[in-house]
Order: sequence, then C-alpha cells, then structure tokens
Amino acid sequence: MSFVTDQVRRIDGQLDRLQLSQLTTTDEPRDGETVQTKDFHNVRRVEELQALVKTLSTTSYPKNPLLSTKRIQEILRDAKISKLCPICQDLSEESEAASPDYITREAPIAPSEVAYEHELEWLIISKATTQAYGQVVNTLLDQTIPITEDILYWDDIIGSYRYAGLYSIQTSPLRLMAWGKDIFHDVRRRREAFVEDLTQVSISDRWKRFWGILKQTVRDRSVLDIQRRVVGPLALVRNEARRKQDQLRRTKLLNANALGMLLGEGLSNHVLHEDGFSASHAHQWKSTVATSISLMDVALTSITNPSCSVADFDEHISAATSRDALFKLSPHRAAALSPADAAQRLETLLTRHIPHYKSTLAASVIAHGRPSPLIRYWLPFTALLLSSGTLLRLLLNRKAQILAGIRDLGATVLDFWANWVVEPTRKVIGTIRHDEGSEVSIMSKRSLEGDRASLERMVVDFARDVPPESGTLTDAELADVQLKVKEGDLTPVLRVYERDLQSPLRGAVTGNLVRALLIQIQKTKVDVEVAMGGIDALLKSQELVFGFVGLTPGVLVLMFTGRWLNSTFGTRKGRALGQQQGELVRELRNIDRILAAADVTEYGELLYKDHGLLLCEVHVLRQSAQKVLPRNIFRDFLEEIEDLVDVRSGRERQLGVVGRMRWAYARWL
Repeated sequence: MSFVTDQVRRIDGQLDRLQLSQLTTTDEPRDGETVQTKDFHNVRRVEELQALVKTLSTTSYPKNPLLSTKRIQEILRDAKISKLCPICQDLSEESEAASPDYITREAPIAPSEVAYEHELEWLIISKATTQAYGQVVNTLLDQTIPITEDILYWDDIIGSYRYAGLYSIQTSPLRLMAWGKDIFHDVRRRREAFVEDLTQVSISDRWKRFWGILKQTVRDRSVLDIQRRVVGPLALVRNEARRKQDQLRRTKLLNANALGMLLGEGLSNHVLHEDGFSASHAHQWKSTVATSISLMDVALTSITNPSCSVADFDEHISAATSRDALFKLSPHRAAALSPADAAQRLETLLTRHIPHYKSTLAASVIAHGRPSPLIRYWLPFTALLLSSGTLLRLLLNRKAQILAGIRDLGATVLDFWANWVVEPTRKVIGTIRHDEGSEVSIMSKRSLEGDRASLERMVVDFARDVPPESGTLTDAELADVQLKVKEGDLTPVLRVYERDLQSPLRGAVTGNLVRALLIQIQKTKVDVEVAMGGIDALLKSQELVFGFVGLTPGVLVLMFTGRWLNSTFGTRKGRALGQQQGELVRELRNIDRILAAADVTEYGELLYKDHGLLLCEVHVLRQSAQKVLPRNIFRDFLEEIEDLVDVRSGRERQLGVVGRMRWAYARWL
C-alpha cells in the first residue's frame, strides 16, 4: 500500500461526505414533497446508478482500492450516461440570458427525479475520475522509479573502463548487425545508381560488378571506421552511454514534473488545501472534477510529446490547458456541462492516453535503458550451448559416481542431524529432567564403596593376624582400627611394613612384607578413586554446560548454512534486515539531497519537478519502512510522511521533518 491509495481513499471519502451533506439539505420537505427513491418512476435506473456508485467506492475494496482502467471503462459503459441532459440544457439556456452576476447564484431546482439521477451520474463520473487519478499517479510512479536503476547502470559504464569494455563485448553483436545493415543499404544504393539493361550483360559480368560494389562499400566503411578510431572504442562506448543516460534523465524529469503537477493542482490539492469539494456551492466539486480530467489528459499528452522539453514543460502545460474548454470551468458552467461529455473525455483518457503513455515510455526505456539480459549474457549462454554436448556426455559417463556422491551427501547430512543436533538436544533435555541415563560420569557409582570396604576388611584382618607386641587386640580395638582406616590411617600395617623392611628377604619369605605392600596398593587405589569421585561430582554439577557445549557445533553449522542459503537463494523480499535498514538510510539521504538542491517559489514551496522527485523517493521510503518498522511505529511514521510530502509547508519545514525522522527512528536505521 502506498500514499497513492491513501490519496484515493481520502478523495473518495470527501465525495461521500459531500453527498451526505447535500442529501441532508435536499431531503428536507419542499412544498410538501420529499425526494425519495420509492417515488421515482424509473426506479430500476436509479438503483443501477446507485450500485455503480458503490462499485466505484473505495470502501468496497479494503485491501486494494484502485480499480484497473479496464474495470473503470466497463463501469462507465454500464452507466449508459445519455448526452440528452434536461438540467444541463436548461442551465445552458439560462446562463446565456442571465446577467453577469448569475454565476454567484444557485441553479434553479429541477424536478426531483431528474435532478437525483443527474447527481448520481455526476457522482459516478467523480468517483471514476478519482480512480483514474489514482491510476495515472500510480502509473507515473511505476514508470519513473525504475528509470533510476538504468541511470545508475550507465553511471557504472561511464565511470569505469572495465564496465565499458564489458559493455562493448556484450553489445558487439548489435554493432556487427548494424554494420552489416549499413553495408547492405550502401550496396543497394550504389547498385541502383548503375542500373542498365541487364539483358545485355552476362551473368559473370553481373557478379563481377556486384563484388566490385561490395568491395568498394566495405573499403569505404573501413575508412570511416578508421577515422572514428581516433577517439578510441571505449570513448565511443562511453559517449553512447552518456547520450542514453541524458535521455533517461529527461524522461525522469518530465515524469516528475507531471507527477508534481498532478499532486499540486489535481484532486489531492483540492481535497487537502482548497475548497474544491466544499458544499458551500452546489456545483463547485463538478468544476474540480472537470479540471482534474483535463489536467491528467494534458499531462500525459505532454510527456509523450517529443518537442516538449523539461525547461518549457510548465509553459507547454499552460498553453494546452488554456485551449482546453474543460479546464477551470466556473461552478455554473460546470453545472451546465453534460455528464456524458465528461464521461467521454474520461474514457478517452483511459482508452487512449494512458496506454499510449505506457507504450511510449516502455519503448523509450527499451531504446535508452540497460540492454536486455539476452544481450548482456549472450557470451555465457553461447559458451554453455556449445559445451552442452560435452557436459551431457560427462554426466552420462559418471552417472553412477554422481548418484553415489548425492547419496553420500544425503547420508552425511542425516548423520550430522542425528549425531550433532538430535542426540545432544536429547541429552540436554535429559539433564534438565535429571535423567539418570544422561548423567555425566567417569566412574561407576558403587566402585568407591566396594574398594573402601575391602580395604577396611584387609586392614582389620591384618591387625588381627599380626598383633602388636602388647598382645592380641580386643574387639573394641579392632573397631577403632576400622574407624581409623575410614579416615585413611593404616598405622598397624605400616608398623609391620617398617619392621619387615629391615630384612626384606626374610620379611618377604617368612614375614608379612608382601601382604602389607598389597594393602598399601589397595589404599592407593582407594585414594585415586576418592580423587576421581571429586572430579565426577564437579562434572555432574556442570553437566548442563557440557550438554550445551556438545550442542553448539551443530547449531553453529545450521545457522551459518541457513544464512548462506538465504543470502544465495533468497529473493529481494527476503533480504536481511540490515540491507532493508540500508535502503531506509539511502532513501532518507536522497530525500535530503533533493530538498537541499531544490528550487523554490517565492513562497518557499518546491517546484513541480522537485516535488515529483520527492514523491518518488517517499514512495520507495514508505515501502521499505513497512518491512522494517513495527506496526504501531509505522503508523507514526506515516504522519511524518504526510508532513514530508506537504509542499505547502515549505522546504525548510520539510528539511526539519527529515531531521526529525533521523533521530526519532534511529533505532531502526
């Protein structure tokens, strides 16, 4: 949705309010009689007109209120507006016999049925004009905005030798065809200059003469080409690019002039700033509608006129409208205008001028815009076509290998998904839910308890079998030894171990040296398991962290792969947010540049040309902002847009609006 649809809705709403205000006054009793549809003799005609009015209303199309030109034509034909209008004839006769100040008086009241049908016909014309106004403005925007891309394309050609050389290669077939066509025409012209009685000349002489003319023509063309090479081939290419760019700029400025004029003098201007749709005069709005039809007609005709330049566009419009009887009608003369005349003029605009404008501008863009994709990429296409047989044979010969590679790639992707995404995710979920099967552990749960109990039994048995010199240990002393073993004290074993070490061989054969050594080995094993248990407890306390660490590689690979696919195969609508924000900044820069360099009138307002250029940039800015800004922020942004396109506020205030938009929406820029 653009500001064009907003303008059309606003104008259509103003027409509806005007009709409601008039119905409020005309429905009051007059001489004991009221105007009601049920009292009409031709009820079917009135109902048909009312249905067509609803069809043309923007409230019937919430999403896209702009009707196509073909649909508007169908509605006008369905209205069957007759050229015989009794009210118009009466007003025309009375205006001829009226005094000069008659224009300030209201028109006489006609019979209720005829007057109401007449007003419905004019309402259909008004709503159809509103739809046509939206179509014309929208067409101007759609035709003007893409020209900027072609102008930038020629900027690259002019400013870079590399791009100029590439363009020269791309367009070489066209130049070769033009050279061959020139040779053909020169040969035909020279052959016709030496026409003689062919019956007296043999066939061989004819061929000799033909080849002589051809060689001479090619030689002359070669001399001309050598003379042209004084400036160099790239200079010729850049000169051609500069010439086409100038033509595109002329077309863009003409469209911008027409767009600014339609917004500054058309229906939008009357609705926003003037009293064109006011109910203070019964026929003021008819005059505004007739003026707008004439203005759209003259604007499209002037753009397609080759003799109309940018400098004298305003003078050309003024001269054309001064000769147009439909332009700037007084309210009374507009009332005397037959609805059929306005409908015929509007239908001419829809059937002839709009299609002619589109076809003319499309032909101009084709002639002066960037070359078609077929011309720009003929060399790769030709290389691909010539090597297609080799590529096909290569694919057929290695079909099995290619299929195996595709299967391996699919299996690798599936294994990666299962092993590095699904399984780590399952472990993380199990850790969160305290699933015992997902706990991180480096040793079994019962290993330490079993080894410690075994050590206690070994030390107690050793103390019982090898009592100290004081005598056999009692049960209480053995219980105390077992308690000390739990704390890591192996004194009974170490005492015997130290004594047997004094005579190692005898202690190993007859003593308990080996047994004490094995008990110490068991003690070392228990100490190692205690240390490992501490590490195990630390891992269990951080097992959620380790789960996410295991999931991170798969997530990173998926994220980078998704970004690459989006940037490689994504459409313009799916561009990254950063690129969309860059578009917003670029459009604001263009708007600021247009306002800073614009020429203003004595009232500080923009000229039509600069106003049209501003509207084009604002149109693109609004579309870009709709993708970036949240919905509630975008509603506030639309208010800034309304202030920005209001030329009546003056250039200084418009520059202030641009500055406010920069800091107010800096978060999204």
